[in-house]
Amino acid sequence: MLHCLLVVAFALSAVATAAAQSTRVPIVRDAEIEALLADYAEPIMRVAGVKRNRTEIVLVNQRSFNAFVSGRKIFINVGAIVQAETPNEIIGVIAHEVGHLAGGHQDRLRQQIDRAQTIAAVTTVLGVGAAIAGGVSGNRQAAQAGGGIAAGGVEAAQRGLMSYRRSEELAADRAAVDYLNRTGQSAKGLLTTFVRFQRDISLIADRINPYKISHPLPRERLSALETIARQSPHFDKTDSAALQRRHDRARAKILAYVFGPGAVDDAFRDAPNSQAARYGKAISTFLYGSPRDAVPMIDRLIAESPSDPYLHEMKGEVLLRAQDAQGAVNAFSRAVQLTNGNAPTIQVALGHALVLAGGEANLRRAIGELEVAITLDTANTRAYQHLAMAYGRLGADGEAELATAEANFHAGRYDEARRFAARAKRRFERGAPQWLRADDIQRFRVPR
Repeated sequence: MLHCLLVVAFALSAVATAAAQSTRVPIVRDAEIEALLADYAEPIMRVAGVKRNRTEIVLVNQRSFNAFVSGRKIFINVGAIVQAETPNEIIGVIAHEVGHLAGGHQDRLRQQIDRAQTIAAVTTVLGVGAAIAGGVSGNRQAAQAGGGIAAGGVEAAQRGLMSYRRSEELAADRAAVDYLNRTGQSAKGLLTTFVRFQRDISLIADRINPYKISHPLPRERLSALETIARQSPHFDKTDSAALQRRHDRARAKILAYVFGPGAVDDAFRDAPNSQAARYGKAISTFLYGSPRDAVPMIDRLIAESPSDPYLHEMKGEVLLRAQDAQGAVNAFSRAVQLTNGNAPTIQVALGHALVLAGGEANLRRAIGELEVAITLDTANTRAYQHLAMAYGRLGADGEAELATAEANFHAGRYDEARRFAARAKRRFERGAPQWLRADDIQRFRVPR
């Protein structure tokens, strides 16, 4: 199931900007789509020398076609997956973003930003000084020239920074083609993306100042890459049928959850009996119709693919909405088993179902499942919320308050986190592990 959370947004570049950092946008957690993107990224990261266990792919709940990197995270809009008709298009996008990571572009871009700020500051000081001197001497032309020096210095610094960023984008494009060639994949999807961008800006392209943008114009990127991309022996290679099915299912799921009723039917009008179309139809029925009507639709899909964990996960979500908590426990348990415990998002859903099912045995099992999920996904706020509920129903108030403090902490609600941490500390012996964790939360201050 697509779970929406709020996180700090990042700019469309290799490094976040202050303006973007002050904005909060929703991200999406979904075990099925995260696993698909991880499979897309693994061979690319391997040949690029980027460690997979230190790099996270994050889904952003935005409908536009966009992707970017910040820190060790690659952010991909759900809209990009929906608009990409083949896996190869998203793989090309991931290859480009990995090019930024492997090239160390973020660190160097920060250095360029510092340099640009220094240039702007120095020229501003010199210009203001010249303007003041001209004003004091009564030389009006000198005063105006001083103002021109200040403005021109800032303009030059900005243009220099934009030029550097455009060069980084082209370098990441070339790196992407290299990674795709080395993994035996086509760069055609990457070119398709640039064609899409060119089409989207075609009406305003003549009004864009090429010296004041951070990315090269799409036609420049196409011109730079098309020849080398077509020289690859893999250029006409297509994605496997199995991978295409997984991609289409991800698109159908996003369409149902994000784009609303009817979106799946519109997108799969030419293939209404495909697995993806039926999957999306079942999800749409669950979300906008009757959950109980969706159960047999999911069951038919499970009968075709009984070892698919994500179908069992979806059945669990449907049964939760249908108020069959124990049925949901059974479905989620099967999904966790089929993923060998490597899908903490599903394990969190199982913990939630166990809490709703109630009873001491279920509550204690919920705590165990949620604690394991947290070790794999330490910042999952939903896990802490369900854990707090389980502890609370068992009368373990200290643990419940600590879990609530953790949930608020990882959601960025630091005042609330400190308040619950203070309450939790009073319930534990000083120096106990729980007391120490609560104390850490209470003492935390946001870095400036």
